[in-house]
Amino acid sequence: MLNRLKSVFSRDKGGYQTSSPDGRPVGKILLALVVLYLLVTIILGIVWSSEPDTFSVREHTRSVASEMGREPVTGFATTATMIRIAETLLEKPGGYITNDVFPPGLWMDNMPSWEYGVLVQLRDFSRSLRQNISRSQSQSAEDPDLTVAEPQFHFNSDSWALPSTEGEYRRGIKALQSYLRRLSNPEQPEAHFYARADNLNSWLADLETRLGSLSRTLSESVGKPEVTEALAGIQDLDPLTEAERGSEVKTPWTQIDNVFYEARGTSWALLHIFRAIEVDFRKVLADKNAEASVRQIIIELEESQAPMWSPIILNGSGFGLVANHSLTMAAYLARANSAVSDLRELLSRG
Repeated sequence: MLNRLKSVFSRDKGGYQTSSPDGRPVGKILLALVVLYLLVTIILGIVWSSEPDTFSVREHTRSVASEMGREPVTGFATTATMIRIAETLLEKPGGYITNDVFPPGLWMDNMPSWEYGVLVQLRDFSRSLRQNISRSQSQSAEDPDLTVAEPQFHFNSDSWALPSTEGEYRRGIKALQSYLRRLSNPEQPEAHFYARADNLNSWLADLETRLGSLSRTLSESVGKPEVTEALAGIQDLDPLTEAERGSEVKTPWTQIDNVFYEARGTSWALLHIFRAIEVDFRKVLADKNAEASVRQIIIELEESQAPMWSPIILNGSGFGLVANHSLTMAAYLARANSAVSDLRELLSRG
């Protein structure tokens, strides 16, 4: 042991020199380990930044129903899809990253933004499922499993421990799974899914504001004048006077990629939700002649999920030489939002 220590701390004219048993300085070994650690975290960060693939809602519904030995009743596709979305949030490569406190998750911001976009849609639809879709009327009792699931998904998204965000979201997933088992069990008729036009319209109203706000933020990547309420209310005496353009609003360059990936996460979740709606609400959509509107929404959302070939989010001007990914995404979401407005109008007709 004494000889080993002597080999590590050898004395020379300049004092003590720290070295490994084979003569190599410990500092170089530590530097090599740090470089190796950084290299591994960079590679992991690249892998973890890959967005999950889309999946077939119909195939997934058939698979889950077969595993459970149940018939896919009305509401089965939507509930199974919600569960799959939540599971993907937690089980994709790298797991749930938003609350990470160690590299590479600590350094990443694009994937947490993607997760937030998915989470917002998960929260919105679970709230609609609890408040409207599972109840026949305003005086009906809330479903016991959905009263657990909905607040669980509203838990703080960046809690690392005591309790962890993942643990709380898994409780929400288990509650949805319990609701799905009861919904598809003919011996437990107290679980309901009312695929009515008013229930769907209520959720679409919230979605319309979400998409409108998100597409506006995306379009502000290049900056544009904003008409304030004060300017809009001015009645100039001279009709030939040029109207003021207002102050310019522009998304900070450090937030452009975050907004873009939030939009990607939002459209990823919505794509699967609308595919499930196409299955469970097919009767009411047929009655209202609204199948084309839902199909148009799905097409726009599918286009928004096209593969990203650029390693960075480009922010060229609208008519410049360099692409602007934010404006492209804003165009898809704006067209999807327009189709949502058409769908709401059709559903509101008697």
